[in-house]
Amino acid sequence: MPQESGGDPRLAALAVLAQQTRDLLDAVVLTDVPEQELTAVTAELVALTERLEAARRTAPLPPGIGPDSRYRQLGNAVVGACNPHALPLVVERRAEGGVRAELAFRPAHEGPPGFVHGGVSAMILDHLLGEAVAWAGKAAMTGTLSLKYRRPLPFGEPLVASAAVSRSEGRKTWADGVIAAPDGTVLVQATGLFITPVQWAAALEEGAAG
Repeated sequence: MPQESGGDPRLAALAVLAQQTRDLLDAVVLTDVPEQELTAVTAELVALTERLEAARRTAPLPPGIGPDSRYRQLGNAVVGACNPHALPLVVERRAEGGVRAELAFRPAHEGPPGFVHGGVSAMILDHLLGEAVAWAGKAAMTGTLSLKYRRPLPFGEPLVASAAVSRSEGRKTWADGVIAAPDGTVLVQATGLFITPVQWAAALEEGAAG
């Protein structure tokens, strides 16, 4: 049973379905079966879609606290175990500060032929920078995001992403991050400015005072 499910059999089953859907996405991207088989598979998918739509929510799964007492978003597009769009990215928080994640992109993430779409790597880094800011104790949202693409990102190969806060001034927090090869070669660099909304800042101050 996936750890993210927190022992909930239904969430565990949904996470398994999400993973199977990821495999389906890549199979669609890479398939070379004949037209007749494509038509047959499509008909089966229509029927499966109708079964899943028999009972549906109006929004993705709400966030909550996981079995490890950490905040989680099972429906998130980057880390959500129950979202087929997500890798899903598993983020490790470092005791010394910052965050790290091992990842491998899939064929469905292709942009330039043979390489990952730049927007996909931007999404991953945006999330990782945000995680680093949150780990530093700042409740904030992305204000600006700047990226430098140093080398093309391959899919299907192991990569490492990391991020850490560089400085903070009032409601503004800056963070830097990279996606690199296992040997440390930097492929993409990112810098983000994160802003703590006024109402959030007030809540944090009240919490610290209490």
